Order: sequence, then structure tokens, then C-alpha cells
Amino acid sequence: MDIEISMVTREQKEILAHLLELYQYDFSEYDGMDVNPCGLYGYSYLEYYWTEKNRFAYFIKVDGRLAGFAMVCGHCYVSKKKDTLFMSEFFVMKKYRKQGVGKRAACEVLKLHPGRWELTIHPNNQGAHAFWKKVTDSAAAGEAKVVTGVRGVYEDRLATAYLFDIA
Repeated sequence: MDIEISMVTREQKEILAHLLELYQYDFSEYDGMDVNPCGLYGYSYLEYYWTEKNRFAYFIKVDGRLAGFAMVCGHCYVSKKKDTLFMSEFFVMKKYRKQGVGKRAACEVLKLHPGRWELTIHPNNQGAHAFWKKVTDSAAAGEAKVVTGVRGVYEDRLATAYLFDIA
């Protein structure tokens, strides 16, 4: 199985927007979000990935086929260190889950940006806790620091954050 990570270009923004709809549909199980009157979730920050520094969007492909995406930005909730990156969104389509695709893709994206990282996990998403623990155990330089009770990420729900370094 060939896993490829490629930067999303501005010309591919609409493709990413379509995949974001699938991601938000899956995530609505945790955040209870509804579609808008047009039947879409929408993603408020999409344009920023081409207009602000420290924002990166990547496609995840398996054997040349779109399988998901990773989105990285510099906006953090816990870390006060300058230049900390945040895994803002990460998605692998169900067809490709439980095959090691997500872990390999996440590790590759992290390694593209050595330094300090943060990611947060919705408190109801137990699968994400296990997944990101495996990723950080595999990719991080040292043990990830786990911070519970993080406010401001998922409205009134307290998130868990992972802080770690990538060499």
C-alpha cells in the first residue's frame, strides 16, 4: 500500500472543501453540528490556508486515490511557545481506517514540520485518544505531555491536548 502526502494547492481548494464535508459529517457525531440551509457544513477557515502563514493543508492518498487530509496551523490552545504547530484537522475516510493509513500519514505530516506540536481531542471521541497516543508514541521525540480540561476548543466541552516535539 503506497501512502502519499501532498500539499493542497489553491486550485485544489474545492476538492479539500468536499472532503471537509465528509469529515464534518463524521465529526457531527461528537459535536452535534447541523448542516446549513444549503445542506452543507462549511468550513470557516478554509481560505486562510492560502492567505496566512503557518497554515498547511495536505492530501492523503493511498495508491494514488484520495483517502483523506491533514490541516496544520499555528493557532494553539495550550502551548504558549512561539512556532508551535497545531494539527487543526485530520481525516481518513472510513474505507482506509484500521489499516495503518492514518498513523503512517500523520507521522509523515508531523515529520514535515520538526519542532513543537499540539493537538486536541474531543472528549467523546475515544477512538481519537487511542489513535493519537499511537501516533505520538511512534513519532514524537520523547513522551507527549497530556493536558486535560482544555477550554475553548469544543465550546463548553473540555478537551484533552497532546504537546510533543518532532525531531
